[in-house]
Amino acid sequence: MRKMDHSRLLFLIFVVIRTSEETAEPQCVDLGKESYNLSEGEALYFLHYDLENNLSDEEITWFKENSSIEITTDENENVHYHGGALFFLNLLTEHSGLYTARHKDPSGECYNYFFKVVVFKDGPMTNKKLLYADIKNSDISKRVTCPRPVDHTCSELKGNFTWNKDNKPLPGYHEVDFRIDNAKPKDKGIYTCICTWTHNNKEYMSSGSRRLQVDDYPISIREIQILSPTNKEQFADEGVGIKLNCTVFCGTNVDRHCDAGWLANENPVDQIDGYNQTFIQDPSNTTIITAVLTIEQVSAQDLKTQFKCFGTNSYTTESAILTLQQRESIIPLVTGGLCVLLICVFAAVLIKCFAIDLALLFRPYLPISNYKKDAVYDAYVVYQMQNVDKFTEDSLCQFITNVLPSVLEEKCGYRLFIHGRDDIPGEDLLELVEDRMQQSRRLMVILTPGSGSGSESTDQHPVSPRNSMIGGFDWQVGLHHALFQREMSVILIQLGDTGPQGYTHLPAGLQHLILKSAPIQWPEGSRGAAAWNSRFWKRVRYLMPARPAKIYPLSAII
Repeated sequence: MRKMDHSRLLFLIFVVIRTSEETAEPQCVDLGKESYNLSEGEALYFLHYDLENNLSDEEITWFKENSSIEITTDENENVHYHGGALFFLNLLTEHSGLYTARHKDPSGECYNYFFKVVVFKDGPMTNKKLLYADIKNSDISKRVTCPRPVDHTCSELKGNFTWNKDNKPLPGYHEVDFRIDNAKPKDKGIYTCICTWTHNNKEYMSSGSRRLQVDDYPISIREIQILSPTNKEQFADEGVGIKLNCTVFCGTNVDRHCDAGWLANENPVDQIDGYNQTFIQDPSNTTIITAVLTIEQVSAQDLKTQFKCFGTNSYTTESAILTLQQRESIIPLVTGGLCVLLICVFAAVLIKCFAIDLALLFRPYLPISNYKKDAVYDAYVVYQMQNVDKFTEDSLCQFITNVLPSVLEEKCGYRLFIHGRDDIPGEDLLELVEDRMQQSRRLMVILTPGSGSGSESTDQHPVSPRNSMIGGFDWQVGLHHALFQREMSVILIQLGDTGPQGYTHLPAGLQHLILKSAPIQWPEGSRGAAAWNSRFWKRVRYLMPARPAKIYPLSAII
């Protein structure tokens, strides 16, 4: 019997505990709180930002804490709720307090939303607590935004906007924002946004006010300018760090809503490794902000990247594109310049050393100017035998009779007139010299030590009548043709040393020719001197006519 009583007691305790758990209210989660300061006599439509406006009245309950005010869903009541929103159709000071909306969704979860309202008897002109955030910036044009509760009420209830300034109506303004272009100090004041809306065929009014402040100092432009970079390209060295400046001018006395920065291929540079961006702002009245992008080490990818410098303010955005270009190394340029210089020097040296060889090589293929077609002889050979010693006389005879003809005539095809060989016995010497001189294209003067000293006799070297003519009259005639008539070019060949007196003993006309063109020194005794392609004979051939008076095969000339 006692065992049965204990079992029944335990069962009753279990049933009571289970029943109490089922009938207990679920625990609700408290969410955010909003607070408004409002004027007496206005209307209010309030919907918490976390609530939807289409909730059924069964899902939500509004009540005022520590108050006997009963909030119902009856739309004829001064204070009621509908669809999750709380309506105050005529605000009174006793409506001040904390209101709670308890929302139970179909899943059984519970949430509490809080709304605190304070109602004042006076208006925003005398009570600063009724003012929303002030409008204060350095922009030329001002924008006064309608406070959120009024904006939201007009948007949800399809109301109409009007504006007041310092309790005076502003006709013609029916937008959610009030804009003032080129604001001046006279435009500052309290601007009130008024929304007139209808509920149950009755008209109500909600309002919100802001203070607009306008600085007395002038404000310049609102359009921004990119001061740098000014070029689309900037040179950089791969593997070396570089700094890029993005400098933006926002205007005078502008200290807000101004920004500058860099983008790399439209991506923020702060997200890229190896990039560092810092900012520098000019503290003067002219607002200039500079974004400095530091690239620790320029890579090949950076040379392909498009960097954008941008500047923004409240109205406009400007940008400039910059790309990095690999700086050309100076080494290839210097190397190329040195190569060109060396080539030019080499060519100059080559031409200097082989100018005569080149001239002789191409002479047969070049046109001939001033060609004396009726000439019989290519050169008239002038020499002097008097006042020379035995050795010099032998050397001169050897050169005149053997060496000169064997090279110029036999190997090169030229025709020479040489006294003692080509003159006709018995012919008048004066006429002979004049006639042969006229028929010659060059005057070849053979100089020897003592040559040109005149026809004066000495005890050691008596002057014969014939020797006095050779090297005397023909010299005079030849120099006359070369210097005065300019009919002949002169070729000067020096045999032996000039001696201590040099060329001072020669006639003045001959000295003049020597100054213009130094004599060619005959290298007597040197190896290969008699060869027709030696350096000496190339110089002589260069001074001789391009075409011999008597035509020979080309192979025999070159």
